[in-house]
Amino acid sequence: MRRRHLLLGAAGLLFARHAFAQGVSRARGDVTINGQAAKPGMQVRPGDKIATGPGGQVVFAVDRDAMLVRENSSVELARDALRVISGAVLSVFAPKQPKQVRTPTSTIGIRGTAVYVEVEPQRTYVCTCYGAAVLEPAGDPSARETVRTTHHEQPRYIYAKGAPKMVTPAPMLNHADAELEMLEALVGREPPFKGKTERRY
Repeated sequence: MRRRHLLLGAAGLLFARHAFAQGVSRARGDVTINGQAAKPGMQVRPGDKIATGPGGQVVFAVDRDAMLVRENSSVELARDALRVISGAVLSVFAPKQPKQVRTPTSTIGIRGTAVYVEVEPQRTYVCTCYGAAVLEPAGDPSARETVRTTHHEQPRYIYAKGAPKMVTPAPMLNHADAELEMLEALVGREPPFKGKTERRY
């Protein structure tokens, strides 16, 4: 997957109790929030639905969490969860705040973690970029696995019910350290891998 360029929104936006859409891709396609075209500075809140078309993507923050939604994706925000219905999302979450990322085949329990998720018909790809995550297959919760990483060490595929093995190792795919640095900067943080050799797809 080729890298996509981001168009960041107006500099200097302040993040308070609500979040703002920081940018939309200039490429073809569209980005909508609750069915309305997304624009820099547009508010994003728990309960909102974000969708991107071909070539579209959006970067936004909600309180102290920040997300990059790639093209052809559909996500829903909740106060303590992110539901990824389709497509791919890179997210960084505030420390010491339990959250969940839910996909059709998995529930990913996190606390102050960065994760990259891609949804496929029969599996979810998840890279715990840094931090800890509990990876629970929807088809067999007993097959859950806890991973702890500092720099993309344990990407996983989480499969739908009926797979011979529900959680398997995977390569690092389709996300880069520069994107994590950009997201953390939106909420006033630096990633813990700062200064290490860059990992990218």
